[in-house]
Amino acid sequence: MKELKKAVIYARYSSTNQREESIDAQIRACSKYAKDNGYTVVKKYKDSAKSATTANRPAFQEMI
Repeated sequence: MKELKKAVIYARYSSTNQREESIDAQIRACSKYAKDNGYTVVKKYKDSAKSATTANRPAFQEMI
């Protein structure tokens, strides 16, 4: 029996200098990787204009 591998995608951009398209590109790249490597993406999380230096990111908190 083939093992079902589940994954989630977390994408974010850190500042107003970056753009929403950055998140879309991250999700596309992660989705392609998942498909190519036999993962099923069960949920996608997105944080906009949030620094990685803090864990106080709404989508990140929901994910963990």
